[in-house]
Amino acid sequence: MKELKLYRRIALAEGISFLVLLLIAMPLKYYFDMPMAVKAVGWVHGLLFIAYILLTFSVVGTMQWNWFSTLVALAVSLIPAGTFWLDKSLKKREKELTNQTR
Repeated sequence: MKELKLYRRIALAEGISFLVLLLIAMPLKYYFDMPMAVKAVGWVHGLLFIAYILLTFSVVGTMQWNWFSTLVALAVSLIPAGTFWLDKSLKKREKELTNQTR
């Protein structure tokens, strides 16, 4: 369960960093000539993205996902706010798994 909680936190952080990159850092770069914003936020987002991908594969067994569910979990990271949508189902599944272990 600790791994799933970490996965949910990283997924949310990755989603937030993606939105910050798109909605704040990119406009700062292109409209206000501040490329450092994209560089800083881009690095953070890149690290969170890699952590998200790795953790996706590590929770496949815990979540009892098939290949399609795994593919969906990977694909939502490419959609702005996609990880927020995924978090709803992760939270529901986490609750189900917690109830099973009791």
